[in-house]
Amino acid sequence: MALLAEALQAVFEPTTLLYLLIGVGAGVLIGALPGLTATMAVAILTPLTFWAPPAQGLAMLLGVYNSAILAGGIPAILINTPGTPASIASTFDGPAIAQRGEAGLVLGINTIYSVFGGLFSTLALAIFAFPIARFALRFGPAEYFALAIFGLSMMVSVSGKSIVKGLIVGVFGLLLSMVGLDPMLSYPRFTFGRFELLDGISFIPVMIGLFGVGEVLDQILKSREEQTRIIPRIGRQLPTRQELARMGPAALFSAAVSAVIGAIPGAGGDIASIICWDQTRRLSKKPQEYGKGSIEGLAATCTANNGVIGGALTTMLTLGLPGDSVTAILLGSLIMYGLQPGPLLFRDHADMAYVIIALMVLAYVAILIVGLGASRVLVRAFMVRKEVVWTAVLILSTVGSYAINNNPLDVWFMFFAGILGLVFRQYGYPLGPLVLALLLGPMAESNFRRALTAAGDAGAWVFVTRPISLILLILAALSLVAPIIQQRRKARQGGVTVQP
Repeated sequence: MALLAEALQAVFEPTTLLYLLIGVGAGVLIGALPGLTATMAVAILTPLTFWAPPAQGLAMLLGVYNSAILAGGIPAILINTPGTPASIASTFDGPAIAQRGEAGLVLGINTIYSVFGGLFSTLALAIFAFPIARFALRFGPAEYFALAIFGLSMMVSVSGKSIVKGLIVGVFGLLLSMVGLDPMLSYPRFTFGRFELLDGISFIPVMIGLFGVGEVLDQILKSREEQTRIIPRIGRQLPTRQELARMGPAALFSAAVSAVIGAIPGAGGDIASIICWDQTRRLSKKPQEYGKGSIEGLAATCTANNGVIGGALTTMLTLGLPGDSVTAILLGSLIMYGLQPGPLLFRDHADMAYVIIALMVLAYVAILIVGLGASRVLVRAFMVRKEVVWTAVLILSTVGSYAINNNPLDVWFMFFAGILGLVFRQYGYPLGPLVLALLLGPMAESNFRRALTAAGDAGAWVFVTRPISLILLILAALSLVAPIIQQRRKARQGGVTVQP
């Protein structure tokens, strides 16, 4: 209880609340702009929080994360253009409802059920995080190596259509993770005589370049003159009691399923929302309305968008494995704050776990107020000229990359990563494997060598004679093989996919 009291005291400080509100506001604006993702928002704003205490920095980042996902549904349901990948499934029913003259109701459903999904998954985080962390305290070097390999096996899951391209990107990321001092002998590797590289390639500038600069460059190349977007008339926002009763079962089902999906490394809001939409359609009494303007289908997808966040944070905080790209950046942010995600975080800095849970709850309270109170203003956010957005992103990216270490080399890394991100996007190479490899490569290498040193004559057998390590390695093998088998099965069936 003492730790909880300390956490609440830190969270309710005026400065922390101010950072939270700034994060929520920034996330809402960024999420409402099509093409600007929550990943980009967190990557760009992360270096701007490094001078702040961890509670205040996390307040801004968690506010951005949660609100950007919710706000991505605004353009998705009004102009059929997802603001973030997580809101793709909201286009299945949202635009059809808006075209019936109920745009306000659509915005209300998006806000209410995104908040519901986020609060449900935060509850799951509060319930399951500490037991999982206590179990993970049993891990030794062999278990941590197997855990890192399991995380790296998710490279296949986040590789999209081309597993080979995903593995290529992942191996490249592993090579980048080896730059710097050897973790066991402290011998310089691949530094080319530059002392700035002794600590390795800084993670945050690379992330800013990949997801911020790379996205801007890609949008500039693809930019075309667009017709003026017509904003539908905004009517009532709050659903009636009958509508709430009808949407309740679908929302509750989606909240439970998405929290589990979010805990799986490599899965995200886009996957969860599509799965939940399809499964609630099967369970619905009116499945024929799905895809034609079903409020049940919209509630299911909006719930799932934010419902994955608590699960993803559970995996990231307890095991040190990022559930998606955003939690990968948050993992790097925690490390920059001097907090190592994993079971030791709950043993040595348990107060920060309570801080994160409390900040999540407060963020959704703020999001509910902003989402319902400012919808008529927010719908015009995606009308901002793209040139203005591009300029702002590039300026923030440059300043943020330099501010981390006051090192001009980090800015060059950022621009190089931005060009690399552009090339990857142009040729269909996924970015996720690079993120996983940069984060988990050092963990895998150092624990592999420590395990072998501690094993002595047993050698590599230590990884298969310890039960937890063996189970994790088996899961990693299954994670690598299952997508390949699934793709081959689809190829034999003619590659037919079912679309809503």
